[in-house]
Amino acid sequence: MKSAERFTTHWGLIVSIIGIAIGTGNIWRFPRIAAANGGGSFLIPWILFLFCWSIPLIIAEFAIGRHTRKGTIGSFVVMMGDRFAWMGGFVGFVTTAIMFYYSVVAGWCIRYFFGAAAGTLFDAGSHQDYWDLFTGSGWQPFIFHAAAITCGILVIRKGVARGIERVNRVLIPALLLLLIASAIRAAALPGALEGLKFMFTPQWEMLSDHHIWIQ
Repeated sequence: MKSAERFTTHWGLIVSIIGIAIGTGNIWRFPRIAAANGGGSFLIPWILFLFCWSIPLIIAEFAIGRHTRKGTIGSFVVMMGDRFAWMGGFVGFVTTAIMFYYSVVAGWCIRYFFGAAAGTLFDAGSHQDYWDLFTGSGWQPFIFHAAAITCGILVIRKGVARGIERVNRVLIPALLLLLIASAIRAAALPGALEGLKFMFTPQWEMLSDHHIWIQ
């Protein structure tokens, strides 16, 4: 019987966990939501939820997987019994549902990457015009969605060590470099100092607004 694949190094595991936890929402949604919800005021509940919910959840998922060495359904069966297999099935369904829209977003990212590399992002005029040309072309969203799905298939077919781990060793450090470059660029823009003050100066009275906690 073929043994289950495992990560070969602790570093490979860590970068893969980071890859799971950090999505495109951290890049384009977080700044918008933080800016609309008080900047520094938003960071307080964000950090609280990070340590009270997000990090413990990742630890729990890792612990369950390491203990059971099973998939989502098998893990719940081992830990809780056959009657709770449906819970593992639900987890599998949710992750599949996430893939439905995330693969579309990944396709957008590939399209914009090629546009940036070719220097054509501003040829259409405004960002909205570029987006309208892309989504209204009919074939482009389909082609780049298929490209994203294909990339995922090629990586997963290689398995954990030769696929997921190897790719994340490149992608996650590359993401870090991009974030550093973006931060340096942002700090050099006009009004950057005021933006940093807004980002890291909480308005304590805003913490009574439940909308900030919901966001």
